[in-house]
Amino acid sequence: MPICHQQIFLESPFLQAEKTQLPSVLPHTAFPAIWPPSLWPYTVPIPAWLYPSFVIMCASSDAIRNIMLAAHRQGMTNGDYAFFNIELFNSSSYGNGSWKRGDKYDLEAKQAYSSLQTVTLLRTVKPEFEKFAMEVKSSVQKQGINHDDYVNMFVEGFHDAVVLYVLALREVLKNGFTKKDGEKIVHQTWNRTYEGIAGQVSIDANGERIGDFSVIAMTDPETGGQQVIGNYYGKQGRLEMFPNVNYPWEHKSGIDDSRSLEHPSNTPCKSSGGLGESAVTGIVVGALLGAGLLMAFYFFRKKYKITIERRSQLEEYNIGKHRQLREDSIRSHFSAA
Repeated sequence: MPICHQQIFLESPFLQAEKTQLPSVLPHTAFPAIWPPSLWPYTVPIPAWLYPSFVIMCASSDAIRNIMLAAHRQGMTNGDYAFFNIELFNSSSYGNGSWKRGDKYDLEAKQAYSSLQTVTLLRTVKPEFEKFAMEVKSSVQKQGINHDDYVNMFVEGFHDAVVLYVLALREVLKNGFTKKDGEKIVHQTWNRTYEGIAGQVSIDANGERIGDFSVIAMTDPETGGQQVIGNYYGKQGRLEMFPNVNYPWEHKSGIDDSRSLEHPSNTPCKSSGGLGESAVTGIVVGALLGAGLLMAFYFFRKKYKITIERRSQLEEYNIGKHRQLREDSIRSHFSAA
C-alpha cells in the first residue's frame, strides 16, 4: 500500500501534546499514530498532485525528530519526498532543529535529517547583533540566570519594536503633535523600513512586519553538519541560494525518476512551458514554504490575540470588583458615622 499524504498538519506550539512511542508503520494521513487526531486541530488540504512529494511540518524539535525517524524507517528519505520544518522561534528554548540527542537513535536520525530542510527566521552575522547578544547574556547572568539561549525572536523583536516606536515618536513630535497622539504614532510606524539589531526591518502598509527567512539543511552527511543554504527576503520576494554550498539533495542518487506514482488521482505531467525542472521545483517549493509560513504566523497571531482578549476581560472584571469593594467600604464608613 503506497504511503500518501492527504493533508498537512500544523501543530500549534502552544499545544502540549503527549508524545507516544514511534509508530512501526506510517499511516496514510501524515503520522496520526504519533499523536491522536484530536491533538492536531489545524489541517491544510493540498492539491492531489502534491500528495507523494512534500511534507511541511510545524512542531517541536522532538516531534520533528520522531516524524523523521518514522519516515526514515519507511524508506521515505531516499529522495522521493522533500521534508520541510518551519521553526517559528529561532530559539533553542523551542528546539534548535538538531538531530543529535545522545541516544541510540542518533545515527538513524542523522541519516533521516539529510532529507530535511528547516525554514526559520533570517540568521544574521551582523557585528551589532553579536554585541547585543553578549550584552543580553551578561545582563541575564547578573540576574543569576544560567541559560544557553539568551537572544531569541522575542528579545530581538522587542528591541526592534522599541527602536520603531522611538523613530515614530520623534517624527510625530517634530510635526507638532504630542506623545499622547497614539493614532498618529501608530500610523507613523507603517509602510517604512529601518535598521534593526539584526538587519533591516520592513513594515508594510497594514503595520505588519515583513519577514526574512533562512533555509537550513544538512550539508555534510558524514558529520551531520547543518548550515544556511539560502535566504528569502520578504520585501523583495527574492530567494537567494548560496553558491559553493554542498546541497543535501545532491546526495540523493538513488531516485528512480521513471517510477510512476501509485495514486488514483495521478495524472500525467503537463509541459512546464519551457521552464527547466529546477525552476519548476523552485516555484513549487517557494509556494509551499510561503503558504506554510503564512498559516503558521496566522495561528501564532490568533493564539496571542485570544490570550490578550482574555487578559483584558479579566482585568476589566478585577477593576469592577475593586470599584465595588471601595463603594461598599465607603457606604459602610458613612453608615457607621
